[in-house]
Amino acid sequence: MKIVILSRNPHLYSTKRLVEAAIQRKHTVEVIDPLKCEIILEKKNPRILYKGKYLENIDAIIPRVGASVTFYGTAVVRQFEMMKIFSVVESQALVRSRDKLRSLQVLSRAGLGMPKTVFSNYTKDVAEVIAYVGGAPLVIKLLEGTQGLGVVLAETNNAAESVLEAFNGLQARVIVQEFIKESKGADIRAFIVDGNVVGAMKRQGKEGEFRSNLHRGGSAEVFQLSDEEEIAALKAAKALGLGVCGVDMLQSARGPLIIEVNSSPGLEGIESATKKDIAASIIKYIERNV
Repeated sequence: MKIVILSRNPHLYSTKRLVEAAIQRKHTVEVIDPLKCEIILEKKNPRILYKGKYLENIDAIIPRVGASVTFYGTAVVRQFEMMKIFSVVESQALVRSRDKLRSLQVLSRAGLGMPKTVFSNYTKDVAEVIAYVGGAPLVIKLLEGTQGLGVVLAETNNAAESVLEAFNGLQARVIVQEFIKESKGADIRAFIVDGNVVGAMKRQGKEGEFRSNLHRGGSAEVFQLSDEEEIAALKAAKALGLGVCGVDMLQSARGPLIIEVNSSPGLEGIESATKKDIAASIIKYIERNV
């Protein structure tokens, strides 16, 4: 098969591992920058032009579309789908997961546990918002933030009011969530491929840091999910329609709480923690579907 990886940087760990796994399983693979693709639209003949040539005879794509280029990256994925090419992450699921508010609404409708969350339209009643999530400490997240950026822990009600008023003044859209004290700065990521958990890790924030993102200096270790955690992760992936994703959860007194579902999860942390060949699992998923 010929597989295309949509990635802006062929030197990233995840991209390199997917290339290695595809080659090991005797496939042809090419890394393409989605921002350099030209989308050609005409009656019943969708095509993609890349560096002066039409992309042809492709069997599957693996989108590794960064959050900052979601709009155009998703348009390129959609064009491949119009060309009847299999994508491990469908364009609609990609859009749905990137919109933090929309994805939380979908997860809520599916009956999944999550921290109490409030989204408002630059409300002046910030005290009411703070009270609904149980007061400080609480977490304030920019809707467009990634890798722990744009996430603030407000330790007191006064601090929370100040931060919310500042974001509202800048017309920056945020969600406010309750702080889950019992998680102790740690979260769990379940890596899902084709309706199966292929690996799980527990990420712990560095000392004094409530965010557990590895990009923020956190550490990770292999983790055995409970039945309840595995069911929640699989249900979240299914609700959002994602064939490949990382489901991030907090452990709480009322069970696992979903905080985010990542449609382009990195491979380095999960492969290092679990010692599993996650990249090969993604290639096998393509083989089963093409």
